[in-house]
Amino acid sequence: MSSTDERRFEVLRAIVTDYVATQEPIGSKALVERHQLGVSSATIRNDMAVLEAEGYIAQPHTSSGRVPTDKGYRLFVDRISEVKPLSSVERRAILSFLDSGIDLDDVLRRSVRLLAQLTRQVAIIQYPTLSSATVRHLEVVTLSASRLLLVVITDSGRVEQRMVELSAELSDDEVARLRDMFSAALHGQRLEVASQAVAELATSAPEDIRAAVINVATVLVETLVERSDDRLVLGGTSNLARSAADFSPVSGSMDSVLEALEEQVVVLKLLAAAQLPGTVTVRIGEETRTENLRGAAVVSTGYGAPGTVFGGLGVVGPTRMDYPGTIASVAAVARYVGEVLAER
Repeated sequence: MSSTDERRFEVLRAIVTDYVATQEPIGSKALVERHQLGVSSATIRNDMAVLEAEGYIAQPHTSSGRVPTDKGYRLFVDRISEVKPLSSVERRAILSFLDSGIDLDDVLRRSVRLLAQLTRQVAIIQYPTLSSATVRHLEVVTLSASRLLLVVITDSGRVEQRMVELSAELSDDEVARLRDMFSAALHGQRLEVASQAVAELATSAPEDIRAAVINVATVLVETLVERSDDRLVLGGTSNLARSAADFSPVSGSMDSVLEALEEQVVVLKLLAAAQLPGTVTVRIGEETRTENLRGAAVVSTGYGAPGTVFGGLGVVGPTRMDYPGTIASVAAVARYVGEVLAER
């Protein structure tokens, strides 16, 4: 990149930084006063004219200053070379807060509450998907002689409970044999493999408990096969109200963003496309490929254990966003929620 292009990027960086902080269009005079750019105000005005002609900034009103466009934000995000790391105190506080969660639901609720507070945006996290999970434990509880409760616990902390109605009564010894058979077939298996193992048990079970094995296998296969009802947990929706002025009927209203959040399948698709742990994906405006989010930005990543992605998390907010700070917060919360769930 030439020195002229580098200088113009520094002008763009200054415009983005000031606009995010003030929500006011930025003029050349303000840039000269606030930033040591090392050139004259005339040169800055010329650079701003070039940036506007190339579509990186725009003038919202006649005689006003300039604001970044989606293209300008994209260049700014692509050129972020240093994301401010969280302090050791901040990291310990995050880990302690998440680790205090009672169960999976509580950890996820704490995650979005924390992320919303850190970023002042709407935070979202996807429940761990079953297809990425491994069976940690299967418990078979006798409720009556002809009714069992199956409890499947995965390595992501997800717990699935199912009732099984038996066609004939079972003794305690027969229930123990069922438990041993299915536990051996499931333990440590990824769910897609586990469902196949369970189906095979139904065809090879001993004659005296075959009917019960088939009853249990039928319920377990339905449980282990990935369902389409993945849920999201949202936090900080009220933060959108604080940014109401950033949304407009032209770029996408705040109501349209709320509608997109209510249609969870839209957000799930965005999270599913950005589930590489350690890599934060930023989609700005039209890049979301969602009509209701064309005035918003989505910053997201995956969370999980080493080698395994449990789900996605991120934030949704206006394109006028503190991208360096938001990226750092999303990455940190993803890392620690993955660690907390992996250790349970």
